[in-house]
Amino acid sequence: MANTDQNVLDFFEFIKSSPTAFHASESVARKLDSEGFTRLSLCDSLSLTAGGKYYILKNSSSIIAFILPSAATPPVSYSICASHSDSPTFKLKDNFELDAFGKYTKLDTERYGGPIFSSWFDRPLSVAGRVVYDCGNSCESALVMSDDDLLLIPNLAIHMNRSINDGYAYNLQVDTLPLYGSGDCKGSLLKALTEKSECVLSHDLYLYCREKGILWGANREFISAPRIDNLECAYTTLCGFIASEENKGVKIYAMFDNEETGSLTKQGADSSFLSDVISLINYSMGGDEASLRRALANSFMVSADNAHAKHPNHPEYADPVNAPNMNEGIVIKFNASQRYTSDAMSASFIKLICKRANVPYQTYANRSDIPGGSTLGAIADSHVSVATADIGLAQLAMHSAYETAGALDVNYMIKFAKEFFSASISFTDTTITVE
Repeated sequence: MANTDQNVLDFFEFIKSSPTAFHASESVARKLDSEGFTRLSLCDSLSLTAGGKYYILKNSSSIIAFILPSAATPPVSYSICASHSDSPTFKLKDNFELDAFGKYTKLDTERYGGPIFSSWFDRPLSVAGRVVYDCGNSCESALVMSDDDLLLIPNLAIHMNRSINDGYAYNLQVDTLPLYGSGDCKGSLLKALTEKSECVLSHDLYLYCREKGILWGANREFISAPRIDNLECAYTTLCGFIASEENKGVKIYAMFDNEETGSLTKQGADSSFLSDVISLINYSMGGDEASLRRALANSFMVSADNAHAKHPNHPEYADPVNAPNMNEGIVIKFNASQRYTSDAMSASFIKLICKRANVPYQTYANRSDIPGGSTLGAIADSHVSVATADIGLAQLAMHSAYETAGALDVNYMIKFAKEFFSASISFTDTTITVE
């Protein structure tokens, strides 16, 4: 497992540097910079070069990177892999300092997404995000992160809450507020985050779990870390994207923010970000409306977001025959109501890529009597209509502050993504051909 271990350790470093969606996008941008990609802005008039490698940030929390083919012609297809940068957590309110009977300072928070509340208690936490400075005639944002154990959400002792092990309804305005300090600590958190705290106009600040990623198990076959959903797919597909060989079309890596809250933001999958970038590429490479439609009809998108592994203590919550396991490869996700986009054709294409990459695959469907979650594939499809499949990697404790997955699967997704981005694809109504 030596090579797998190194990939996992690199993934842990990515998680450590990515406590928020803003930092995840910055981490991706740094890796792209080191690989010779050029940063662009949608605000500028752009000129693209055949064979060029570029990326664009939006809201500092979403990023799209693309690699153009060496032929200086309008694109013939797009190979797209989309993931998301955000994870469930707690966000600080605008005025976040609260007095606790004159003895302590705690922080006023609201939930972001759907975290498992109990998993956030009695753990070392800190704060990260972005602040916006008053710079006279301008407002300028900067990322901030405390690398200290600043906070903790303390449980109430069982002697005062005898029924907690029988099930407990957490009150978000009472139970999940983190303890920050003794006495009046007003203003000190911003000072801990930035030397220019007096210039801060506003902020987007979030709690993050400070615990490190670990390899564990009888054969070091499991990994646990914060934010595995969905930084695992974001990181592994990025590695495959960078390592891939040229194909005949355009290769696009997309990582969107706000999937955990429905994607309905300017930087989410339910925005024009992806379609804007594809239009930019098409017209910059000499294409027109007709060539764009033809290329999209010949394109494929992989929506990569983790899947639920069959739980060792609760197999009764899994479908009898469509329940994946950790360390057994790519998970193809199905849902009859199209909350997942995979169908017979797109799933068959994923299986073909897996076979070419020598990577195992498995399938996931919800129990028919238990509603499942959703992801960004169908949402992005509503703006860029292409053949799409939803995939992921099997994990336990999704939306916990500290999640668990399979160590081998990290390498499986890298290999899959490399093969996917290296493949030249052509479509008819009844076939998908891979070169």
